[in-house]
Amino acid sequence: MSDELEAFIEYITVTKALSKKTIDAYLNDLLYIEQQQSLLTLKIEDVWTILSHYKNRYTLNRKLSALNSFFDFCYKSQFLDDKIHLQLSKVPKLLPKFLSFDEIEKSLSLIDRTTWIGQRNYALILFLYATGVRIAECLMLEKDDIKEQWILVRQGKGDKQRMVPVASRALLAVKEYIQNRPYDTECIWINYQGNRLSRISAFKITKKYLLVSPHVLRHSYATSLVTGGADLRVVQELLGHASLMTTQIYTHIQKQNLKETVNKYHPLA
Repeated sequence: MSDELEAFIEYITVTKALSKKTIDAYLNDLLYIEQQQSLLTLKIEDVWTILSHYKNRYTLNRKLSALNSFFDFCYKSQFLDDKIHLQLSKVPKLLPKFLSFDEIEKSLSLIDRTTWIGQRNYALILFLYATGVRIAECLMLEKDDIKEQWILVRQGKGDKQRMVPVASRALLAVKEYIQNRPYDTECIWINYQGNRLSRISAFKITKKYLLVSPHVLRHSYATSLVTGGADLRVVQELLGHASLMTTQIYTHIQKQNLKETVNKYHPLA
């Protein structure tokens, strides 16, 4: 690893406080390119030659984005005299998959809540839809993070904290599950052995009852807010998005909802 790359990794680890998963992704992408050619000697045509075999635009853009971040760091650190910026490949805009409230309610009604495991599964699905938190944030929550009608998300992306309101129904479901489980632990979400619930287990729960990943419940939460008329900046704050650009994808859903309303109710539609 070059000295410049090592300095960049230290920067995104300490100063930017990115997650280990994100840091590893940056490192793997940049190391792959560095094995082909020194990063500081790269020209735009060199980049396209090295990455030309990547047909998946999302994979290609991830590597280009890693390079842009690295070049930006090197320019600010005076490792480079000129600022280099690589144009990302255009990808079609895909609306995030989401479930309606009725679909979620129907799935919740199928859960056997006579056992504490069933109560946990019910509470988890309801909680994810009621808060829109990332599954990693959800699984790290502890009892002390519940503040009346709010939760304190401590393990946010980039180690940022935020407060998120929680619907009473979801809180009641969580409290019922905690009261009936056989283990006394500060962790909110646990498995049958009393250990913290894993992401794989959480995925299996939502897949079993909803046929989707936990992240779809985050999209469903945001979609419900935006189509209901919530301000986009408020949704950004609730989701913990660093940029409003990330949240703006939900405006496409809002426009689609408005179009369907006009087509359904306007006499000239």
